[in-house]
Amino acid sequence: MKRSVLFDTETTGLEPTKGDRVIEIAALELIGDLPTGKTFHVLIDPERDIPEEASRVHGLTRADLEGKPLFGEVAQDFIDFIGDDDLIAHNATFDFGFINAELDRIGKQPLDPARKVDTLELARERFPGMPNSLDALCRRYGIDLSARTTHNALLDCKLLSEVYVELMGGRQHGLGLGEEDGGDTPVAHYAGPATRTPVLITPDAEALAAHAAFVGKFAEAVWNMDTKAGS
Repeated sequence: MKRSVLFDTETTGLEPTKGDRVIEIAALELIGDLPTGKTFHVLIDPERDIPEEASRVHGLTRADLEGKPLFGEVAQDFIDFIGDDDLIAHNATFDFGFINAELDRIGKQPLDPARKVDTLELARERFPGMPNSLDALCRRYGIDLSARTTHNALLDCKLLSEVYVELMGGRQHGLGLGEEDGGDTPVAHYAGPATRTPVLITPDAEALAAHAAFVGKFAEAVWNMDTKAGS
């Protein structure tokens, strides 16, 4: 079955071209769009300070990263983990930009943009005009967010894996992961008729307002037309 890797980064800021660096990388293996339990996770010494506003987002300070490996010391392990498979991320352009800036610093080949699968773009196609942050998508799909007090790359990967399953059509009951013939490679086993309970999407006031603003950009939008019977 198809393998892909879902990944996330935390950084010192928003601009890799202006000196911001990666401080955390997490990745999670998927087989057939389902997590196998195999993960990659590392904290990285960015060789620079971490602005207070960035620490408020991810909870990491310069002291937390003292003695951690440099990016160049973990880069090959990350490259080996992701292999040549598709790379899934939320706002993937951001994560690709940071990883490629780090790879460039140590003279390694950048990640190929053709491998990029952006769940933010998938969500915008499915929910145009609505909030599509990871938090918003988790709330929309009823995914527990209680542990997400700050942005943690590994936790965000696990949450995004649940969102990704829903964006791809939802997990089918009766489809599970196991080991084939005692081997190490997880494979999917079909265990009877597949059924799926649809997730009821109930938009909140923020989502309704965002959708109304989006629809308002269109002249004579069908959503605003009078649809009374007989009209």
